[in-house]
Amino acid sequence: MHPTSPLRAEPATLPTDVGRRHATKPGARGAERRRDADHEEGRLRPVSRREQQLEPPPIDREITIAEGVTVKELSEKLGVKANLVIKKLVEKKIFATINQTLDVKLAEELARDFGASTNKVSYEEETRQEVQETEVEQDREKRAPVVTIMGHVDHGKTSLLDAIRLTNVAEQEAGGITQHIGAYHVEKNGRNIVFIDTPGHEAFTRMRARGAKVTDIVVLVVAADDGVMPQTLEAIDHAKAAQVPIIVAINKIDKPEAQPERIKQQLADRGLLAEDWGGDTVMVPVSAKAKQNLDLLLEMILLVADMQDLKANPARPAMGTVLEAQLDRGRGPVATVLVRNGTLHVGDYFICGSVFGRVRAMFDDRGTPVREVPPSMPAEVLGLESLPEVGDMLQVVTDTAKAKQIVIYRESKAREVAMSKTNRITLDQLHDQLKEGETKELNIILKTDVGGTAEVLTDTLQKLSNEKVKIRVLHSGVGAITETDVLLASASNAIIVGFNVRPERTAQAVAEQEKVDIRLHTIIYELADEIKRAMTGMLEPVFKEVYKGRAQVREVFRISKVGTVAGCIVQDGSITRDSEVRLLRDNVVIHTGKIDGLKRFKNDASEVKSGFECGISIANFNDIKPGDVIEAYATERVATEAFA
Repeated sequence: MHPTSPLRAEPATLPTDVGRRHATKPGARGAERRRDADHEEGRLRPVSRREQQLEPPPIDREITIAEGVTVKELSEKLGVKANLVIKKLVEKKIFATINQTLDVKLAEELARDFGASTNKVSYEEETRQEVQETEVEQDREKRAPVVTIMGHVDHGKTSLLDAIRLTNVAEQEAGGITQHIGAYHVEKNGRNIVFIDTPGHEAFTRMRARGAKVTDIVVLVVAADDGVMPQTLEAIDHAKAAQVPIIVAINKIDKPEAQPERIKQQLADRGLLAEDWGGDTVMVPVSAKAKQNLDLLLEMILLVADMQDLKANPARPAMGTVLEAQLDRGRGPVATVLVRNGTLHVGDYFICGSVFGRVRAMFDDRGTPVREVPPSMPAEVLGLESLPEVGDMLQVVTDTAKAKQIVIYRESKAREVAMSKTNRITLDQLHDQLKEGETKELNIILKTDVGGTAEVLTDTLQKLSNEKVKIRVLHSGVGAITETDVLLASASNAIIVGFNVRPERTAQAVAEQEKVDIRLHTIIYELADEIKRAMTGMLEPVFKEVYKGRAQVREVFRISKVGTVAGCIVQDGSITRDSEVRLLRDNVVIHTGKIDGLKRFKNDASEVKSGFECGISIANFNDIKPGDVIEAYATERVATEAFA
């Protein structure tokens, strides 16, 4: 052992003959005899300096450390010279420079060696604390309330929001249900109110919970003709857990079978007592369809917001929450961010989970470019290096070098976690499985249009596993189904599930060649039902999609009394007049509908084959852009094989 090692044994602890053999100094034996004599007489022997160093000093202070703390920062927090911290690291056989990033556990050990206990915080929390310490109350101004609309599926949440916004979102959603988080703002009495519309279907529990975390007020929508349902109760639990006030909007009161008093009774049983019944919960009877009492609802929201006294400091660096993230071919990674405090400007550097970026451009909820986003307002942010996780905190940073260091540290940690999660099967487990011969595995590769849906669907599918069939999501990602996905599915005997996305042309060809099953869906509960049926081996005859052809939009013509006509060239297959079509933009489904008109030059055509040009108009849809792809298909009733 090295002579400077603190674990080196003292000569006194060695056997007597070994001690004598190594005693080279004159008088060493005499000293040894004196020590023995002292020990026999019961005298206390003075403790050597080395032994004193081995005992850590008593804890007399607490320091706060963030992830990715450097040796220099730790020494400043401890109030000691950096070379003393480096010396401690050398004793632990770790050779570090002054700017080396330390692991949190190692930083705790070092702090303990210097007599300090540690309090762990994230880098964002530390930055926030530093700003709050310098903040004065005069800088804080009133901010807009952030309102989350919650409730059971098909109780009219999005329709209510539409009636408030005077726009139409529900018709654009597949099957009329909301599958993403949307953030919108409206004005009332010269004041802004920001709405977050969370999906109501049960599979979006996590997404809905995330909506409750960033909100100030929850508007609980209950249909007057339906009553309190399972997701209504779940929404109440989320709101109570987030400790935010609840306003109940009793919707569909214009229906003849509506019973608002029955709803109040059901909610009273769940602990929400209406104000007119002597409670403290605001309940507003509304009708989204007939546009009744909408102004009253907005006034109640502002009243509850005033009671909360919501304030923010627009002058400080911005911090916000990522509500949604998606990959756009033209714009790169795009995040929907709700700014919680401060003002986000174009050109700001920010850190978002393990992603570093600079704001290149921002768009508000109506798609208008903006230069700055004040507190409580949503915006689409461009300029991320990669896709952030949904729910990550976005923090504007001034020290870019430090922020990059934190991102590298987080990436390495995330990589370690991902590598440790790989399921390595032991020989014993394999033997047991072979002996039982019953457990089957269904491998799935999942591709979706946005990050939040990928996360939720992964959880939903894996929860479908039972003792007979185990479901494994091998890979989940955002964007079109690529050739790499198909090759991975082929190698691992997996099926590919596409949610609101389509396969690329090369990927489709490889899938047909490799006999890889690609299932495409736009409604989440239909996907869950299909997987359930497949697992039980009882797939009923279903309507299967038959691909007809695709045409690329070259030019777009606006014709009065007709609408928008797309000048196209048919690239593959043929387009027929009676086909159903879907419009793809960057391989993401924008619209599904029927052909309204198909023409060759000025004449109507029943079919246009590959290589020819034609004009196509889509029924009740005009948002066509050059570069879009129109895909034609037909549905046939076929019996599918069970793949479980």
